[in-house]
Order: sequence, then structure tokens, then C-alpha cells
Amino acid sequence: MAITTTDNTTLRRRPTHPVKVGKVVMGGDNPIRVQSMNTTPTLDTEASVQQILRIVQAGGELVRLTTQGTREAENMRLISQGVREAGCDVPLVADVHFNPHVAEVAALYCEGVRINPGNYVDAARQFKHLEYTDEAYQEELKKIEQRLLPFLQICREHDTAIRIGVNHGSLSDRIMSRYGDTPEGIVESCMEFLRICKRENFTQVVISIKASNTVVMVQSVRLLVEAMDREGMDFPLHLGVTEAGEGEDGRIKSALGIGALLTEGIGDTIRVSLSEEPECEIPVARKLVQYAAECAALRREAEKQIADDTLTLTFSEANLEDLQLKAAMTAGALLIDRKAHKLTIHNTDSTLSTDLTDLADSILQAARIKFTKTEYISCPGCGRTLYDLQGTIARIKEATTHLKGLKIGIMGCIVNGPGEMADADFGYVGAARGKVSLYRGKECIRKNIPEEEAVEQLLDLINSSSENNSSK
Repeated sequence: MAITTTDNTTLRRRPTHPVKVGKVVMGGDNPIRVQSMNTTPTLDTEASVQQILRIVQAGGELVRLTTQGTREAENMRLISQGVREAGCDVPLVADVHFNPHVAEVAALYCEGVRINPGNYVDAARQFKHLEYTDEAYQEELKKIEQRLLPFLQICREHDTAIRIGVNHGSLSDRIMSRYGDTPEGIVESCMEFLRICKRENFTQVVISIKASNTVVMVQSVRLLVEAMDREGMDFPLHLGVTEAGEGEDGRIKSALGIGALLTEGIGDTIRVSLSEEPECEIPVARKLVQYAAECAALRREAEKQIADDTLTLTFSEANLEDLQLKAAMTAGALLIDRKAHKLTIHNTDSTLSTDLTDLADSILQAARIKFTKTEYISCPGCGRTLYDLQGTIARIKEATTHLKGLKIGIMGCIVNGPGEMADADFGYVGAARGKVSLYRGKECIRKNIPEEEAVEQLLDLINSSSENNSSK
């Protein structure tokens, strides 16, 4: 399918076979689908229904909800009933971690179920190096097949699609021990599951590979496409930069990572993961789809003009968000591939007053080239979030924006928390309802701190670590 803009710019998309998720079909010749995820507790039926309706009203075409236990999975029936009674037929997708049985229950009530290869069968990661003989490793793969086959059968019987969703932050110790913390390991974690689906002729599968690091995310998706091509697979791809953050930073990081792939014709559905209300994600995602062909053409021209290691982009935008998104999308692949290490942006519309040098620096930071301000790795929140995420992000930012180059992870729960902020200097992770654990790198330093004390203790941890480092 070709994406065509109003100025007749076209972009040829990578061919994939169509997958039906409820009323929505993605892949093939279908439009790129835009989706989001609820932040409400899945046991709160009314709140979940109302948030789903807001997401749909904003233009969302699929909605995902966390189902961390059997009760949440079973309550998807009531949520679905409430949404249908409101006259809405949006497909609902259950998000499952750690418990295959929950996925099997959710498949009875939802149009789609997302499973995470990193924790579907493998034990919860502990960042331990494990040694396997080739024979022992094959036995581990047999365990995956034994656990996955009943789930595939249930999905087949109930016409339920599945999403195999790999997160860089939740790779298993098994994968990490054999492949390292690499894009190759991320891809293999996905391919182990895809090979079983192909062997069983189960084709109602969508794939996602996500990371908070845009370079890792783009490299991993490209490698996955190559791996699928070698093995005769054409599953549709869902794109997203996980834990992108909020505000300008979240938009730029999402546009750079997602945009780098969309402008190469890769992607059948996307989510922009912002630490904001989920309905705020939809208009941004729709713009990325709308601008893909235009930015691909701009990128081709800009690449020809790279000089002295500098990429120069010129726009005429009166809207700041449009400028941010188009600049990040156009620059994305060129910076990720290190075709240039410097960026200059011009905007000829005099009605928009903004610091273009600051915008260029933000894009360079999103591409992991040049760090000029504090880096925040913050999740968008979901029904697993264990504290006031948005308020906490605001308080942490207010107290730490002066710490140039420092990376701080702010994570709602432990599913991707310690792993996704693996390269962060400090982490703030939900541990239980109203309780927070603090990390320095991957090491948990302070456990189960009351939420009302956690921000102050994080600042104390940062300050004490800085003092210790300066005294050495």
C-alpha cells in the first residue's frame, strides 16, 4: 500500500499480510492504525469504559488494557459489554505479563491479547548470567512451545488475534545470557515465538519491538524485518518508542523513532507512548502517519545536502508541534544511522517564535548523539501504575532539570522498570500500591518507600551519589 499526501507525495509500505482484530484490519492494503492504552485500573469497569470512549472519540482505533491477573482478564467481559452498550465497537486488547493462564482467559473476552516473550514462560529476570548447553537451551524452547500451543488453540477457536510484544526492558535472563543486551537478542526473543506460530499456521499475529532508546528500537525492528524475510514471514508490525516521556521530549523521541521507520515504509500500526492522558496520544500519532511520506521526501533531499557532518533542515511551519514532529521524523533515520552528528534547523514562517537551536539539541539527544539536558525515561502509565505518575514526573522534573546529562527513569511498575532504565543513572519504580523503590543503575538501593517521601529520597540519593563521586 502507498501512503499519499495532499501534495501527491507517495511512500511505498513494506508488504504484510492483513490481520483482523475485531472490526479493524491492519497490514496488507489497510491504513496505518492508531492505538493507545488505558491508564485506569482494569477492575474499575466504569472508569475503564469512559476512558476507552475518550480514546475512540480522539480517533483511536484499538485500545489495550492491562490484565495483570485472572480477575482483570475476566472483567474485560464487563468492560467490553459497557463499551458495546455505549454504541462503540472498538477492538479491545488485553495486555498480559508473567502468567500464560491470564492470557488464555483474556482470549475468551477480547479481540486481541498481547503477550511478552520476555516473561511469558521464562522466570522473571534478575539480571543473572545463565549458562546453557545447546541441548539445555533447546529444552527451554520446548517449554515455550508447550505453553504457547494451548493459547494459540483458544485464540483460534475464538477468533482472537495476538500481539507478540517484545520490550527491551523485559528481556529474559536466558536471552540476555546468550545474546547480550543487543538488538539481535531482542529479535531472537520475538522469532522464537513467531516460528511456533508459523509452524502451527496461526497467522493472526501482530508484532511489536519497543525500547526507550530510539537507536535500539529502530535497529531492532530493521533486524526483525530482515529475519522475517529470511524465514518467509510477513506479519504486520506495530511501532512505538516505549517510556518516551511527556511534553516536547515525548513527542520528539516518538517522532524520531517511529518516524525513522515509517519513512522507510515500515509499520502497520503505531502508538505514541506519552506520560499524559491516553487520548492526548492519538492526535500526535495521526500526525506521524499523515507526515510520513512528506518527511521521507524531505529526508532524501536533506541527505544530499549533508556537509561538514551537519544535517540542515528547512521548514515553513506556524505550529510548534508540527515543526517538532516533522523535524524529528525527517532527521530520524539520518541521525540514527550517524549520517550526520550535527543538526541545524531553519523555519521560514515568522509567526512561530521558538528556539531552533534548543529544538535541534532535543532531537540530537533523542537520537543519542548529544546530551544537553536531563534525560527522563518515563512510562505512559497503565492499570498497573502504583502511584500518581503525572504528578510525580512534574515534581521530579522541577527538582532535577538543571542536572545536564543525568538520566532518570520514572516507571509505574516493575514490568519494564529496571530493564527499560538499564542505562539510566537513577530510577524511581512503583513497587506496591503507594510504595516506591529507588535504583542506582540496575541496583535497588532503597525499597518500598512511602510515595509521599520518595521524591525527596530520590533527590537525596542523587545528591549523596554526586558527593561521593566528587570526593573520589
